[in-house]
Amino acid sequence: MTPRDPGHDGPLLLGVRHHGPGSARAVGAALEAARPRAVLVEGPPEGDALLPLAADDRMKPPVALLAHAVDDPGSASFWPMADFSPEWVAIRWALAHDVPVRFVDLPAANSLALAEHAAKEQGQAGRAVDPIGILAATAGYDDPERWWEDVVEHRGADGRTADPLASFAALAEAMTALREAHGDGGHPQDAVREACMRLQLRSARREFGDDVAVVCGAWHVPALAARTTVAADRALLKGIPKVRTELTWVPWTHRRLARHSGYGAGIESPGWYGHVFAAQDRPVERWMTKVAGLLREEDRPVSSADVIEAVRLAGTLAALRDRPAVGLTEATDAVRAVMCEGSDVPLDLVRDRLVVGEILGEVPDSAPAVPLQRDLDGQQRSLRLRPEAREREVDLDLRKETDAARSRLLHRLRLLGVDWGVPVAGRGSTGTFRESWRLRWEPELFVRIAEAGVWGTTVLGAATAKAEADAPSVPSLAGVTALAERCLLGGLSDVLPVVMRALADRAALDADVGHLADALPALARSLRYGDVRSTDGAALGEVAVGIAERVCIGLPPACTGVDADAAAEMHGRLDGVHTAIGLLTGAVGSEGPADRWADTLRRLAARDAVAGVIRGRATRLLLDDGRLPGGEPARLMGLALSPGTPPAEAAAWIEGFVGAASGGGMLLVHDERLLGLVDGWLTGIPAGEFTGVLPLLRRTFSAYEPGVRRALGDLVRRGPGAGTAGGAGGSTVRGFGEGLDEERADAVVPVLRLLLGPGTPADRAGAV
Repeated sequence: MTPRDPGHDGPLLLGVRHHGPGSARAVGAALEAARPRAVLVEGPPEGDALLPLAADDRMKPPVALLAHAVDDPGSASFWPMADFSPEWVAIRWALAHDVPVRFVDLPAANSLALAEHAAKEQGQAGRAVDPIGILAATAGYDDPERWWEDVVEHRGADGRTADPLASFAALAEAMTALREAHGDGGHPQDAVREACMRLQLRSARREFGDDVAVVCGAWHVPALAARTTVAADRALLKGIPKVRTELTWVPWTHRRLARHSGYGAGIESPGWYGHVFAAQDRPVERWMTKVAGLLREEDRPVSSADVIEAVRLAGTLAALRDRPAVGLTEATDAVRAVMCEGSDVPLDLVRDRLVVGEILGEVPDSAPAVPLQRDLDGQQRSLRLRPEAREREVDLDLRKETDAARSRLLHRLRLLGVDWGVPVAGRGSTGTFRESWRLRWEPELFVRIAEAGVWGTTVLGAATAKAEADAPSVPSLAGVTALAERCLLGGLSDVLPVVMRALADRAALDADVGHLADALPALARSLRYGDVRSTDGAALGEVAVGIAERVCIGLPPACTGVDADAAAEMHGRLDGVHTAIGLLTGAVGSEGPADRWADTLRRLAARDAVAGVIRGRATRLLLDDGRLPGGEPARLMGLALSPGTPPAEAAAWIEGFVGAASGGGMLLVHDERLLGLVDGWLTGIPAGEFTGVLPLLRRTFSAYEPGVRRALGDLVRRGPGAGTAGGAGGSTVRGFGEGLDEERADAVVPVLRLLLGPGTPADRAGAV
């Protein structure tokens, strides 16, 4: 049985590539010529009830059928379709002509149950066949995509073919030869699928006769044309497992179509395919105009003459390469040469925005959806926070009611595992009233929402239920504090008492200072949002102060006698706790935590048994907080760099004190006493020990900004005492000297008076 010709009876088998504009156009032409009484399309039969939605004007591809197991929503599968998908063209043609259309494939209830087993078998077999690749190699092509474009996508003039069925007959013949040579091609589950397809095809023939068209992957055509018995096909289906499933339409993206793994379709250029399918005439000229428009939007000069020249060059390249029409390769080469001046940088933008594209489909509200999805859709509309396929950043001002509601929604979704938005560092103010998010909607999020639906029918209810269930089972203290922070950020006030009890219980039992130090920053961050989000942080503050007390007591012993790896880990915790103590001090309105933390830092800085990197960092934190007298930093550095200190330990102290992360380079630039101590110690290291110290020193100083390194080099080149100036109190060192240089301090007063007051233009003029 082959695709039907005027003298042949039987179903019309249209073998296609699942996403190709040439195949889609050919399917439309074949259906228009054959006018079948029924159309069968490869897909899950449970989706038949959803097919009428394809005729809805609000349904805008790319879209996908989503099937998920009712009892395990994470077990899901997608059947994506775009405007240029042959299946979509067949469905739309049937609905437009009032022709019955059905899906024919293994039911989703069975395919989901078999998915895990099939993945294991395929991984063990390791011999999957690429039929398009074999045909391309046989024809002498090294690129399967280029071969398919030449023989299918570019076939005919202006997208029309003289014989609408000829290409399907040739492809069926080629696939038959491949199936004879390669069997199932490394896809053993295809035998079950094809048996199910044959049974459903027989059922359709009994109802409509042979006047039936089947649109399926070209690989399956020989199996559907094979003569088998009903008993044999039913035997293949006997005993296969099944699960309860639910299906719906969901929006899809071109970017997801371009992915080869996961739920992607594996096509490399969906944006180009969509353009070729939609362009009624002059596709190359229209494409070059699109490219020019994109580059102009990015402030890259592209003239009309460039567009004309790119079209001419693309046509010339196609002729030189003996291709029937301009393909994506020729178009890309022409754009690179003419519009991008040989650079791949703007060309990458063209690939991302146009060749792949960032289109997100739309599905009508009448499509089935889990209640949680309905609630999320409503909130997205009311908050004017539309899902988009393109990544974008939004800044939220939490003092505004709408922005605060958006923030709560995004935090609740993250708690449910729906990472539509990811917090990022803000580009403007770093105050507690501002948040920045990076948003991108991915189709897989529909699966995450279906999974989260087990917790509730609304985002608020589901997030509350999940947080309440997670609180007792979170494995670490830091995890509980992170959960408490998310609850506060998400406005989940009802669940906070449960989380706080779990936090207090876990903190009381956990004696590991490292765990306590890891937990404290999240608690302090949570407390700082109390005024903006109007949350009650009293209970949280009590727990945070208690944890801070235990950290201050236990940290010095925990930092004593540790190896280099443990010292580096404690160094990071030291910074985290220091920042947290600052936030906690402001939140509780008392200097008690800060004073106790300063005493802890002094003990760390003075204890010889503490690793050098920790002692150096403790000294620097005390200096930054103004808790060291004028000459104390130099004294501590002198002790750390004394001849009796091993060079490696001294180098570690320098790393902690003036590391790039703490702006240590600028400290050395402005305080020549400290620079002189470092310089003297460095020049005094014995030659035999210098090689061992060099890597740590390079790591410390090479991380400085180029300007800082240049300034340090100038100071060292001038030598000790250069650039000093006398100042009050007898200080001869600029910068952080013991005395105050009143002349230098007075120099900034006119500028401050100009910026801050006293108020009238005349006063400001007088100040200057």
